[in-house]
Amino acid sequence: MEYLFRVPKPSPESRIRELRDLLNRANRAYYADAKPFISDQEYDERLSELARLEHEHPRFADPASPTRRLGDEPSPGFKALPHSLPMLSIDNTYSEAEVRSWVSRCEKSLASSRSQPSGKGLFADTPGAPSTAEALRFACDPKIDGMAISLRYEQGRLVRALTRGDGTRGDDVTANVRTIKAVPLVLDSPHPPPVLEIRGEVFMPTREFLRINEEREAEGEEPFMNPRNACAGTIKNLDPRITASRRLGFVAHGRGVIDPPDFAPSHSEFLSRIRSMGVPVAATTTCATADEVLEAINTFRSRIHEQPCMIDGMVVRVDSFAQQESLGVTSKSPRWCIAYKYPAERKQTILLGVEPQVGKTGRITPRATLKPVLLAGTTVQHATLHNYGLVAEKDLRAGDTVVIEKAGEIIPQVIEAADRESAEHKRRHRVRPPDACPACEGPTEVEPDESARNTTAETGRRCINPECPAQVREKLIWFTGRKQMDIEGLGEKTIDQVRATGGAIPLDHFADIFRLPRHREALVALDRMGEKKVDNLIAGIEDARSRPMARILGSLGIRHVGNANARLLARRFRTLDDLIAASRDDLESIEGFGPIRAEVVHRYLHSDVGRKTFRLLRDAGLKFENPDYDDGSRSSRRGVFAGKTVVLTGALESFERETLKEKLESLGAKVTGSVSKKTDLVIAGTDAGSKLDKAAELGIEVWNEDRLLKELAAS
Repeated sequence: MEYLFRVPKPSPESRIRELRDLLNRANRAYYADAKPFISDQEYDERLSELARLEHEHPRFADPASPTRRLGDEPSPGFKALPHSLPMLSIDNTYSEAEVRSWVSRCEKSLASSRSQPSGKGLFADTPGAPSTAEALRFACDPKIDGMAISLRYEQGRLVRALTRGDGTRGDDVTANVRTIKAVPLVLDSPHPPPVLEIRGEVFMPTREFLRINEEREAEGEEPFMNPRNACAGTIKNLDPRITASRRLGFVAHGRGVIDPPDFAPSHSEFLSRIRSMGVPVAATTTCATADEVLEAINTFRSRIHEQPCMIDGMVVRVDSFAQQESLGVTSKSPRWCIAYKYPAERKQTILLGVEPQVGKTGRITPRATLKPVLLAGTTVQHATLHNYGLVAEKDLRAGDTVVIEKAGEIIPQVIEAADRESAEHKRRHRVRPPDACPACEGPTEVEPDESARNTTAETGRRCINPECPAQVREKLIWFTGRKQMDIEGLGEKTIDQVRATGGAIPLDHFADIFRLPRHREALVALDRMGEKKVDNLIAGIEDARSRPMARILGSLGIRHVGNANARLLARRFRTLDDLIAASRDDLESIEGFGPIRAEVVHRYLHSDVGRKTFRLLRDAGLKFENPDYDDGSRSSRRGVFAGKTVVLTGALESFERETLKEKLESLGAKVTGSVSKKTDLVIAGTDAGSKLDKAAELGIEVWNEDRLLKELAAS
């Protein structure tokens, strides 16, 4: 058959530009935005193609090419410092044949080097230095899917922790890494080396990843895509307390600079020595042949689902450090090391249907119901589809044969319809997002993908009815939480216990909380309650009636109105009635409120449900008093904090961070999260980290806690 039109093959120059653009966007999505859109295997394949084209056409070389990069750039919120030795990336392979080929290259290269004069290197002129003539052995370590970190110990004490960054410079994340209990702050050794740099992987345990995602969904935040993204986001968080709360792990798998350099002759012995000092290390298998290496790879793969964290392959390296040095490195990767990546297990099954689910914050997401199939050690009957925009993009229809895998080996997800091009697929009905909430039949709103170039693209639907039964329980738990209304004695278990009475003690609305004191005797009669516990609960409820307007607004679960935005609203509008009467333009003019946020908040404030919520809360005795209102006089106050931009860092004994922030803002200060030239004052508690260094670098005034207490007493 003769075609009238043919698609021309792209020129090498245009293909190189196309690949660079794709890989740069993939790097941005993965490292900066934590929203990966291509798999690791596809990324590696495209990177290999680009490297081949650049080698074949050197006139198109570019120092900014992704092939010349080793990772993400340092985050702007951290101080970037140089690595004493570069942190190189490792070449990946998915092929057993390539592993054999790599082993063969190592053998030939070392055989050749034995006949050459030795040069000056890491072990040169060192008494007792190991020889390259020793038998070639390999060390195989599990490849943990986390974030690479370099730890520097001086005289046995941890002094610095750097991310890999671009390979030559990394972010100083010492304050965050110090919170990881698996990382020794002091080495357990009577005579530690003067300098010891340990390189390893910070990771998030699977159980912790699932717990954090549940909490993020409860607070209306997007869940993390996988443990690796969650780990990176945690390490690069500007608040070390958040890092501490997420229970990260650490395992060592390499070295940087060591003084003295003859600390250990091989990788396996290096790990053994630092393990004796209290450092967690990778479980290493030593091998002598390619067959033994492949046996170690496949044996561990059979146990991968038993591990407490994500492992996506095996790192195979030449064990001897002298032989490593002889083999050398390329501009990007060591020749003495290779990573065998386990391909994600995929299966085909039938998509029986797509059902909407109402989440804890009203988010309506599609969930695939599948014909049961055994995948990665468990039977899978359901899989995430993330949002209806993704369903439309993949053109998934009930009855399709679909390909599924476990994202990060944890969360089942649908990759594609295997029969998308078939006539049967085209006859099936498309999946449509619900126009009404499937739980309460109330109205929904479309969530646009604000990161997409096409701003009409949708990421999901959301039920905007705060009384939706699918949301009530989680909203009540959120409302009573310590950072919201802080009602002592009314936690998750008590809420469940009261709601289990079937309406005998009503608890279906925020306002019902403030009517619980009327049911004292019924509460006392509940299992494991008692008079003292109920009296404490009632006291907590009575105390919460006096919460200011900002605290109430931030507790209602209104989309885009957390504690910080609630305070912005309270500063702008004197009363609740003034806020309800505000126009979209009034809301959009508030610093930090864009058109989308203003539209969502305005819609809620003017909805029947929103007005009913405020009316019931007022009827229950809440006054919505507003000490945060700023009529313009705050910036003109003569107090020491008025008009100043303040940054808090470190741990303070006299205050919780949020309480101090509210206090300073009530005195006219603006409290921000990062130090810049616009910062007027830094308040530093114990274990202050990079923010304190940045303040010193910029010459910004710094107070300790004693100075803070004196100034607050005088304000």
